[in-house]
Amino acid sequence: MNFPPDSPLVAAVHPAANREPRRGAGRPSILLLHYTGMKSAERAVYWLSVPESRVSCHYVVDDAGRITQLVPEAERAWHAGLSCWHGERDINSASVGIEIHNPGHDMGYPEFPSAQIAAVIALGRDIAARLSIAPERVLAHSDVSPGRKIDPGEKFPWARLAAAGLGAWVAPAPVDPADTDLAANIAEAQSLLARYGYEIAPTGIDDERTRVVVRAFQLHFRPARCDGRLDRSTLDTLRRLVGRFAPPLES
Repeated sequence: MNFPPDSPLVAAVHPAANREPRRGAGRPSILLLHYTGMKSAERAVYWLSVPESRVSCHYVVDDAGRITQLVPEAERAWHAGLSCWHGERDINSASVGIEIHNPGHDMGYPEFPSAQIAAVIALGRDIAARLSIAPERVLAHSDVSPGRKIDPGEKFPWARLAAAGLGAWVAPAPVDPADTDLAANIAEAQSLLARYGYEIAPTGIDDERTRVVVRAFQLHFRPARCDGRLDRSTLDTLRRLVGRFAPPLES
């Protein structure tokens, strides 16, 4: 069933089969960015639109910056899968999903073209303005699904988006190759990650879940080295990000 585009930036509408009414409270509050992980944008648009895929998204942005809309923003697309942010587990109902064409890590993971990122910024700013999406709610698929997803990955230019007024960012602290794990700060890091929105409990134990979530944070906010280790650069970047963008603690 066809529908009018939500944004004037849309070049084409290609209705997806897998869409439904949003559940729970009304308007989405998250803008979720993915990469397609497919050989071509055309193949991605096709796969994200057919019922047998069991997936869909609101928008696809190709290499040249051409934007195709597949699902109306008022409806729930199937792009997030098993995911969580600030305790919200139905991320599909809480978000608008943009798939950015890139073949991904399994097929060479090329740089994102400048024209493509310019289109993502323009579209993202349009959506965020219309839906009042806060900067800290512009997220990566890897943020809401740590370990299960790693897209859009360490090459995605989050700093460029933030400089254009889209998303949260602080300059990452420099990486010291000789830095060691900060075992004494694990509980603090877990608490800060949870405060920002990641699904993690402050156990004080440097376990597999902690390293998975730390790596998800690094993929977005400290991409120079994404190894899941809590080093000084990661902790410093996390402290400043939370201090600037996380909601204040309740007294």
